[in-house]
Amino acid sequence: MKVRYFADTDTLYIELREGAVVETRDLDENTLVDIDDQGHLVAITIEHAKDRAELASFVYERVAA
Repeated sequence: MKVRYFADTDTLYIELREGAVVETRDLDENTLVDIDDQGHLVAITIEHAKDRAELASFVYERVAA
């Protein structure tokens, strides 16, 4: 998984898995999801990220199964 923030466009891009995107769906006017050919979620794009997400901090937590 990769998380990227593009300050010049205020865009947060969360790549959940590598793969070719065959479809992009709009969740709302500022949130897009990318889907691969098997229907798996590949990435999420959040526009106007400063207004919609808390970018000042980032926490990664893996919970053991």
